[in-house]
Amino acid sequence: MTLKLVIIGGGSSYTPEIIEGIIKRYDSFPVTDIVLVDIKEGEEKLQIIGNLALRMIEKSRKPIHLTWTLDRKEALKNADFVSTQIRVGRLDARAKDERIPLSHGFIGQETNGAGGVFKAFRTIPVLMELANDIHTICPDAWMINFTNPAGIVTEALLTHSPHKKIIGVCNIPYNMRHSVAEILNVAPDDVSIEFVGMNHFVFGQKVFVKGVDRTDEVLEKLIGSDGLDYSPANIVSLGWSKTFIESTKLLPNPYHQYYFQTKDVLEKDLIAYKEHGTRAEVVQQLEESLFELYKDPELRDKPEELEKRGGAFYSDVACSLMDSIYNNKQDIQTVNTVNNGAISDLPDDAVVEINCVITKDGPKPISIGSLPLSVKGIIQQMKAFEELVIRAAMTGDYQDAYLALVMNPLITDEKRSKVILDELLEAHEQYLPQFKIRGK
Repeated sequence: MTLKLVIIGGGSSYTPEIIEGIIKRYDSFPVTDIVLVDIKEGEEKLQIIGNLALRMIEKSRKPIHLTWTLDRKEALKNADFVSTQIRVGRLDARAKDERIPLSHGFIGQETNGAGGVFKAFRTIPVLMELANDIHTICPDAWMINFTNPAGIVTEALLTHSPHKKIIGVCNIPYNMRHSVAEILNVAPDDVSIEFVGMNHFVFGQKVFVKGVDRTDEVLEKLIGSDGLDYSPANIVSLGWSKTFIESTKLLPNPYHQYYFQTKDVLEKDLIAYKEHGTRAEVVQQLEESLFELYKDPELRDKPEELEKRGGAFYSDVACSLMDSIYNNKQDIQTVNTVNNGAISDLPDDAVVEINCVITKDGPKPISIGSLPLSVKGIIQQMKAFEELVIRAAMTGDYQDAYLALVMNPLITDEKRSKVILDELLEAHEQYLPQFKIRGK
């Protein structure tokens, strides 16, 4: 019996983490075949990653057959799981997503604000083609998406592609749970957080340790610049005020600082941009050093340096999810999936980030009822904004794209939205074939 995993974006610097995750879970999730897939521009990195992965598997002595290819359709044959970790336009595109908004006095970030909108515009059509191929070539395969913006991309695919076995994952709930465990000095497996919201806009509503409610204790430790920090490597925490935490009675996630500390974040980002360039440029340097490490023929493990990347642990989340589906574990994990009434204040067909029971038939959302009143309005606004982004990505209509920008809470400026839109459309023109008509 075979169990085949295809990794789209196999030349990514994150791939050693997913290889490690598969090896670690081999006894319960006995993958027999792994195929790494990338595009022509990524062939050199694919080769480096492929050879490192072979060394890792050889060291593990697990009977896993690994290959790599540029032929996606051939790779997809007989796949059971397909994971996606792509960056259309690579880090150069990310740098433009960050630099252009900053030049107009708005936060430049790869998954939020104007940068996130344009990452979605570039990504959705490419992953739509992939989803169509999966549906045709390996229709029973689960597509596990951790390409950002994960929630928007996952909703676009579930709404507009024929393939419905699609789940989005993110490392933020993982980071939050593990950091809470560390601050409470308990095992991460003993911690459960009731999450409510959507990708990069999810809140923790309750914290339990072995079933005991310890929410108030955790909220207290969040307050101030020295408070609990569960930010990934790409976000520097500014801390949270006592008034904000005590008023909302919720655990914010690291990305919430863009929305609730906008002015401070913008000032910090502008200083960092002037001193070090964009985060993308910092990551490019980190990537170069990582790939130099990866080339070492003596390296047979995932290097610790990988954890400096903001997306560290995405792969561990994805591996846990695949393991649970394969074994019908019916454990609880936080994923991006169709709401189906779990959050009563959001549409049933909206994709939300929520705790689910993971079964062989996919995630079953755990109902939480209404949104907390303190954040109900802004979560509904964010979901409406996400729907505008998806519509624009699919239609390629200029006015749809303009609406997506102007209705983003980090922009909401009717004149500057057009300026940013025009500059980003021009900057990314080669990756936006659906946008044929420009505004006047």
